[in-house]
Amino acid sequence: MSLMNGPSAVQISHPEIHKAFVVTLANVVRLFSQARSIPVTKDDEVMVVRGSFKGREGKVVQVYRKKWVIHIDRVTREKVNGASVPIGIHPSNVVVTKLKLDKDRKAILARKSRKEAMKE
Repeated sequence: MSLMNGPSAVQISHPEIHKAFVVTLANVVRLFSQARSIPVTKDDEVMVVRGSFKGREGKVVQVYRKKWVIHIDRVTREKVNGASVPIGIHPSNVVVTKLKLDKDRKAILARKSRKEAMKE
């Protein structure tokens, strides 16, 4: 008999997951975009600022929402058989150095800059 009843994974809504993957922007990008943070997506260029991979830069290869991590192209380790596997980095430990801008991201930045203008 199992002592645990209910779902094996924590049930969480899409907006809450989206919020968890919000990443701080580097100072140069912050000045350009008039925003402090933005949700990370594939093909953004990031730099690791915390942990054992501090200082490494690379492009986001995958946003792994199930495990709450992102995979960066130059952050890997060698397995015993010689295969290279990506290491998951939590989004709070990176800063975005270059954004991949598409129409949705431009809309987010425009909305955030309007919000900043209203504060002033």
